[in-house]
Amino acid sequence: MRILIATAGSHGDVAPYTGLGAALRRAGHEVALAATDAFAPLVRDAGLEFRRLPADARMRGGGTGNRALMRAAAAFLAELGQGFADAVDDGTDLLLLSATTAPLGWHLTEALGIPGVGVYLQPTAPTGDFPPLVPGARPLGRLGNRAAGSFALRMADRVHEEAVAKLRHRLDLPPASAAGTRRRRERDNWPVLHGFSPTLVPRPSDWRPGLEVVGNWWPHHDPAARLPAEVEDFLSAGDRPVLIGFGSMASGDGERLSGIAVRALRRAGLRGILQAGSAGLAADGDDVLTIGHVPHALLFPRLAAVVHHGGAGTSAAALRAGVPAVTVPVTADQPFWAGRLAALGAAPDPIPFRSLTVERLADSLGRAVGRRAHGRAAEEAAKRLAAEDGAGRTLRAVERLTGG
Repeated sequence: MRILIATAGSHGDVAPYTGLGAALRRAGHEVALAATDAFAPLVRDAGLEFRRLPADARMRGGGTGNRALMRAAAAFLAELGQGFADAVDDGTDLLLLSATTAPLGWHLTEALGIPGVGVYLQPTAPTGDFPPLVPGARPLGRLGNRAAGSFALRMADRVHEEAVAKLRHRLDLPPASAAGTRRRRERDNWPVLHGFSPTLVPRPSDWRPGLEVVGNWWPHHDPAARLPAEVEDFLSAGDRPVLIGFGSMASGDGERLSGIAVRALRRAGLRGILQAGSAGLAADGDDVLTIGHVPHALLFPRLAAVVHHGGAGTSAAALRAGVPAVTVPVTADQPFWAGRLAALGAAPDPIPFRSLTVERLADSLGRAVGRRAHGRAAEEAAKRLAAEDGAGRTLRAVERLTGG
């Protein structure tokens, strides 16, 4: 079976699909992954065919208000839809669609007569268990949570409307609204497999049939890969260090964040590794090391704790390693995952990014590392994650749904 996985976003929105794609390829399927050019090496390193999608243009141009951002997002999605149509060739047998690409992919499956399955990294369907994963959403009780979740989907429909109209015109399909298409998929119990652990988010009992939580898809890395020598030397030179990194967040804020990180580490009496990321974290000293990208699976098990932005992938990787976390959520779904880690006991309460200070970070580090309760909770969660097989469950579900 020839499978195309389509996703858009940051590193954390792409990397998990390299592991899923590699597992599907090992099972005998031909797998391509469509993403933006920046991720071509990541995709090819996993042994997958790369297909190009347009770069994220949402932040081009002026205006930072909600309306301006929605207009920019709508323009990007229209561009993405056209690029997505170019990425699907005549031999594709199955589309695996992320939460970002699904509202566009539905129209391609209709036009081409091929099946599609959702492969989401976040829970997007309304539920009474928690509010939608949009910035600032607060618990509103079961009825309020479901109503807020439904409202969030309607807002997403509005942002996709222009893209859907242009894509359907290109595909010679009759006009149809983004909202109407989504509702038809929901009525048909369109299958969505969620690539996160039920340890962090158990499947809500009020979800419709067809929505499943299968476990994490771990990013691919070469089994022969090793940590750089300078990292090994630093790890061997003293007590387990703390990693501090913000992934693709906080671009341009590196000098301030680096200063906070180093002072907080020293106040807590801990050694540290700063991961540069988009923020450009950097520091010098015998008790601190600056690094670039290294696989989480290799580094995290050797740490005392991880300070991170609360991204879904980093949150899961810290749990998988059995180490406590200190979360500093910045935006999007990060407050949700940060709150889940805290509720599980594997992290202290999150520190909102705008409230980050030396004192707060040092205090949270002291609690995460000094109090065994957080470490024990992370270790217990790691045992449960080790028993899960997200890629295997997805493979079986895909072959069952497609008869492949």
